[in-house]
Amino acid sequence: MIAWKNLDTLASYQELQKTEPIALAAAMAGEAGAERVKGYTVPMGKGLDFNFAARPVNDEILEKLAQLAKEAQLTEKYAALYNGAVINTGEKRMVLHHLTRGQQGDDVVADGVNKRAFYLEQQKKVAELAGKVHAGEITNAAGEKFTTVVQIGIGGSDLGPRAMYLALENWAKVNGTHKMKAEFISNVDPDDAAGVLSKIDVAHSIFVLVSKSGTTLETLTNESFVKDALAKAGLDASKHMIAVTSETSPLAKSADYLAAFFMDDYIGGRYSSTSAVGGAVLSLAFGPEVFERFLNGAAEQDALAKNEDLLQNPAMLDALIGVYERNVLGYPTTAVLPYSQALSRFPAHLQQLDMESNGKSVNRDGEPVSYLTGPAIFGEPGTNGQHSFYQLLHQGTDIVPLQFVGFRRSQMESDVVIQGTTSQQKLCANVAAQIVAFACGKDDENRNKYFAGGRPSSIIIGDQLTPETLGALLAHFENKVMFQGFLWNLNSFDQEGVQLGKVLATRVLKGETDGALKVYSDLLGI
Repeated sequence: MIAWKNLDTLASYQELQKTEPIALAAAMAGEAGAERVKGYTVPMGKGLDFNFAARPVNDEILEKLAQLAKEAQLTEKYAALYNGAVINTGEKRMVLHHLTRGQQGDDVVADGVNKRAFYLEQQKKVAELAGKVHAGEITNAAGEKFTTVVQIGIGGSDLGPRAMYLALENWAKVNGTHKMKAEFISNVDPDDAAGVLSKIDVAHSIFVLVSKSGTTLETLTNESFVKDALAKAGLDASKHMIAVTSETSPLAKSADYLAAFFMDDYIGGRYSSTSAVGGAVLSLAFGPEVFERFLNGAAEQDALAKNEDLLQNPAMLDALIGVYERNVLGYPTTAVLPYSQALSRFPAHLQQLDMESNGKSVNRDGEPVSYLTGPAIFGEPGTNGQHSFYQLLHQGTDIVPLQFVGFRRSQMESDVVIQGTTSQQKLCANVAAQIVAFACGKDDENRNKYFAGGRPSSIIIGDQLTPETLGALLAHFENKVMFQGFLWNLNSFDQEGVQLGKVLATRVLKGETDGALKVYSDLLGI
C-alpha cells in the first residue's frame, strides 16, 4: 500500500542528512576524476547518456539515495500515476500525459472512455488534417496552400510547443520535413500579436487556438486581434482557424473553426506538448511522422523511469540528487544550460514545468511543509550564457547546480574549419571546459582570479538533436519533476498560484477596485 509522507518524516532522509558531503573539487581532479567521469554515466537510450560525475555524490550517498527512493515508494507512486490513480489531489484528477505517448501499464478508463484510445484518436485526426493541408486539400478561400501556422496560446499552450518547434526547425529543413513555418502569439501585450501579424502573409496562414477551458483571457483577446486582422484583409476567419480545447468548452462545436481537437483535464498545460496542444502545430510544421518520432522518444524515457534500479533510471537519479542538493546542501536555484542553439527556449519551458509544478509550500493534503521544495530555474544556451551570468555561477556567493545538455554533431551539419577546428568542436570544447572549471576551480594568489570550484553539474550528452532525442529530453525532465514532487509530498499537477492575479486583473478591468489596486490601476491608465 502506498503511503504519502513528508520528506522529513522518512528515516532514510534523516540518515542522508548525517552523511559527510564530498569534496567535489578533489573528487574531480587528476586520474581519479577521469575514472569518475567514466563510471558515473547512465544510458538513456536514443543515443543519450546522463553523466553525473560532477554532481556532489559518491557511492555512499548514492546508496542512501537509493534507500530514500525505496522508502518514498517512488516506483510505486509512478505506477499508480500511469495506471490512473487520482494523483492531482487539489483538483481530484488523474494525471495522464504519459498516455499520449504510450501505454505504460493498465488501461485507464475515465468519463466512460479508454483514455489511451481517446488520445490516439485525437492524434489520428490531427495527422489527417495536417495531411490534407500539406496536400492542398484544405486551402484558403482562393484555393491556395497554407504556408504558415500560427499558434495562439499562453503558458503551457505556448512554452512547450514553441520550444519543441524551435528545437526541430533546422533539423527539419536539413531532412526535408519542414512543411510550414510556425509562429507563436502568447502575450496579451498587443505588440506580440501585431509583431507576428506584421511578418506573415495572413491569407496563407492557418491559426491554432489553444485553450482547454475556452475562456483564457489572454488567448481569447489575441484570437480577437487575429480575427480583426483577417476581417480587414477580407478573409473569413472560420476558414483559417482550428481549435485545440476540451470537449466541454464553448470552442468545441463552434462554427468559427475548421476543426477542433480535444484534450482533457487529466493533462496539465505544462505537460501537454505531447498532446494535441503540441501535436497540431508540430504536425502541421513538420508532418505527423516527425511528431510520432518525438512521441516515441518520450515513451522510451517513460519506460526507463519505471526501473527500480536507481542507476538504470536517469530521471529518478537526477531527481534524487536534486533533492539532496536542495534539502541537504541548501542550494536555492538550478541553471539549465543547453549547448545547442536549437534549445534556446527549452530552459523557459523547464522553468514553467518545474516552478509551476513544485513551487509549493503545502503538501498533498494542504498542510504546510517545514523543508525546502522546488528551486528557482533559469538558463540560456551556451556559449551565450558564458558571456552573461556565468560570472555569478563561477565566483558568486551562491552555489548553483547546473544541468548541461550537449551534442557531438550540429543539426544542420554546415560548418567550417577556423584556426584548426570547427565551430561545433569549439562549442563542445566550451561545455567540457565549463564542467571541469566549475567542479575543480583554480588556485591563484590574486583573489579576483581565484576559483573555489566545488560547483556541481551534470550533462545529458548525445550524438545529435533529433525528434527522438528531443522527446527523450522532454520526458526526462517531466519525470524528474514528478519524482521530486513525490519526494517532497507535493501535488505537482495543479497551479493555484497563477489564479489570484487573474482574479484581481478581472476586477481591475471591471472597475471594481479599491485601495492599492485602484491606485496602481490609475497609475497604469486603466
